[in-house]
Amino acid sequence: MKTSVTIAGVEFKNPVTTASGTFGSGMEYGEFVDLNRLGAVTTKGVANLPWPGNPTPRVAETYGGMLNAIGLQNPGVEVLLSRDIPFLKQYDTKIIVNVCGRTTKDYVEVVERLSDSPVDLLEINISCPNVKEGGIAFGQNPAMVEEITREIKCHAKQPVVMKLSPNVTDITEMARAAQAGGADALSLINTLTGMKIDIKTRRFLLANRTGGLSGPAIKPVALRMVYQVANAVNLPVIGMGGIATAEDALEFLMAGATMVAIGTANFVNPRATLDVIEGIEAYMQENRLEEIKELIGCVR
Repeated sequence: MKTSVTIAGVEFKNPVTTASGTFGSGMEYGEFVDLNRLGAVTTKGVANLPWPGNPTPRVAETYGGMLNAIGLQNPGVEVLLSRDIPFLKQYDTKIIVNVCGRTTKDYVEVVERLSDSPVDLLEINISCPNVKEGGIAFGQNPAMVEEITREIKCHAKQPVVMKLSPNVTDITEMARAAQAGGADALSLINTLTGMKIDIKTRRFLLANRTGGLSGPAIKPVALRMVYQVANAVNLPVIGMGGIATAEDALEFLMAGATMVAIGTANFVNPRATLDVIEGIEAYMQENRLEEIKELIGCVR
């Protein structure tokens, strides 16, 4: 039984990774999860310099999920290189680094700094606000998506995965723009923009007013978008958004995802990634499937 998948020439032992921002770099989960079992670990977003993030409160529970307005707090790429990458290299798993920035120059600086590091894929978070364009997210304008993808590809030594924002009218338009810019793969979806109000204090529950909605509540939207994108471009897709069980993951694979990422579920069940891997293997055995690729995109 073969569970391995390949994205941009990189082979993963199975199609399960972690979603950026929900697993750190694996250190926090080491006592619960054997990192050797994961197809890959996707790091928290990293910038060229340390980011303090947004003021608190910045996390709120919602029906079927959570809102977060962390603001991409991170210690910067130098800490990633000196601490996180050496830690992950102890394990037999691939490394995907999520990259964030406020300007194209910020992204390029991180990508260049990672060029000689033992990183397998770069996942570019284009849901970040572009400070030079009045705060609109890079991923909300197709021309911007193509431009930043092309610029990053000019500097990247590793394959580039563009992480798409769902907060757009037509997700396939953004996917095609990333493909036109030379992306090697796509990942989706990032969080949906949401809000919560405390009726006792009559104030916004998040200091930032809005936050990113994640968890089971967004799964149907994510699944639909993954299906649309997988059928709109000729690029491998890493699907994410509300995946908590093997059944969830299998739906994404059948919709066309080559790989899946587990996010918010890690906060509820630290073993969620292992449960999904074991569940996929059990499904393949029960259905006498020899290779995982028999499932990928089988729903048309």
